[in-house]
This record gives sequence, structure tokens and C-alpha cells, in this order.
Amino acid sequence: MAMQIDASTCTACGACEFECPTASISMKGDIYIIKASSCTECDGDPAKCVAVCPVDDCITQV
Repeated sequence: MAMQIDASTCTACGACEFECPTASISMKGDIYIIKASSCTECDGDPAKCVAVCPVDDCITQV
């Protein structure tokens, strides 16, 4: 499993990119994406990207 950013609600603030412990979040064009192959969902801890995202339900588990 991995996390996914909803491009329609993402404000591209960048907060999630710097909190990701596996560097799985990056800017692609004008939105952020999460590389599913390296996302570990913070290994059972609360997802750091979700915790810092200012938009509710922008980042979800897929």
C-alpha cells in the first residue's frame, strides 16, 4: 500500500515533501506526487505527510 495525493485539492505548499522519511514525495509539474514503490506509509506510525498537510483528505491511502 502507499499514500496518494489528490491533485485537485493539493495546494502545492510543499510541507509533505520535507516530512517524508523515505523521500517518496516530489514535485512533478505543478503538483506533488508520492512514489508508491518507495512509500512505506511511515512503517505503521501515523503518516507524516498527512499530519503536516493543511488540507483535509488531500493525502489518502490507496
